Amino acid sequence: MAGGRLQQTDGLTEVQRDILATVRDFVDKEIIPVATELEHRDEYPTKIVEGMKELGLFGLTIPEEFGGLGESLLTYALVVEEIARGWMSVSGIVNTHFIVAHMINAHGTQEQKEYFLPRMAAGEVRGAFSMSEPGLGSDVAAIRTKAVQDGEGGDWVVNGQKMWLTNGGSSTLVALLAHTDEGDPENTAAHRNMTTFLIEKEPGFGENEKVPGLTVPGKIEKMGYKGVDTTELVLQDVRVPADRVLGGASGRGFYQMMDGVEVGRVNVAARGCGVARRAFELGIAYAQQRETFGKKIAQHQAIQFKLAEMATKVEAAHQMMVMAARKKDSGERNDLEAGMAKYLASEYCKEVVEDAFRIHGGYGFSKEYEIERLYREAPMLLIGEGTAEIQKMIVGRRLLEEYRLEG
Repeated sequence: MAGGRLQQTDGLTEVQRDILATVRDFVDKEIIPVATELEHRDEYPTKIVEGMKELGLFGLTIPEEFGGLGESLLTYALVVEEIARGWMSVSGIVNTHFIVAHMINAHGTQEQKEYFLPRMAAGEVRGAFSMSEPGLGSDVAAIRTKAVQDGEGGDWVVNGQKMWLTNGGSSTLVALLAHTDEGDPENTAAHRNMTTFLIEKEPGFGENEKVPGLTVPGKIEKMGYKGVDTTELVLQDVRVPADRVLGGASGRGFYQMMDGVEVGRVNVAARGCGVARRAFELGIAYAQQRETFGKKIAQHQAIQFKLAEMATKVEAAHQMMVMAARKKDSGERNDLEAGMAKYLASEYCKEVVEDAFRIHGGYGFSKEYEIERLYREAPMLLIGEGTAEIQKMIVGRRLLEEYRLEG
């Protein structure tokens, strides 16, 4: 199908347009033809990941001085949109890696940047991001994983259990949030008592040979979003050297993680945009092939109305996502825009996928058709990087700050 006019982005540089054209070509040739088969087998897309390494995608936003391409969040979001259009799980493989690289670049010590970023840019070191725990998701202040320092300037000893690590098995670096008691716990806000640790590990499941006490129990079986490994992480007296505290000082973890999550929310919005566009493409193509009552179903007004609604949602979500990415790139706080974009894109994605599913009729339920896979993938976007309700809470609070009545 010819590239349509939806989801165009004005004002891109020639470099950005070249990158996107390359990625789009890669998605059409290397991802879409194999995605459904790999997804049904829940198989890790090793060959696709190798292709992304060759394209330099793991270093897309890492500065050039560390061997990356030094691109903006906008470029990254548009790349994710293209990848998610092919298979959302693949965008998950780059997303957590990218959040960790962003956190190291924005908050890491010079030594941490020089040590990790060049290998991350090459895709040799791959990142996972660990905040959630079994009993809590978005309620970050309530985390129980705890780290205690062994004497002045000594190793930190970490104990606890983490949940929902994308790339938990395949990653070699985990940025992990833990409680570290700074000062008087009675008088100190919970978010000041948190620290981000950079833990290097071997890829794989079970007890980790490189890190005594670290266990990745195995893959969590999921309804969709297959292929990528989502895991728990158990830590029993795991020792982390003092120089692997992100930024070199404890007590800043909450803010570092929230910065990472803002970037992640733009990413989830971009995934929603990509999946929605693919659903629209599948729906409009099928509507021009299938006949009922003597004409193509695309000629029935009921179907044209559906296509019009779908396209409008695809377009609105994309423009909002672009706005949120540009805001962060300009150095401004983008929590309001990122929250709005993530909320809108994930809700619209679910609706567009469902409409494409309806257009397919009975065939939408068949595993032979791609829309069946999208139908199971879209719900993850309603939950990942903070539920719709959490986004609305953030947006509501920010609006009240912005529009506060005086006096």
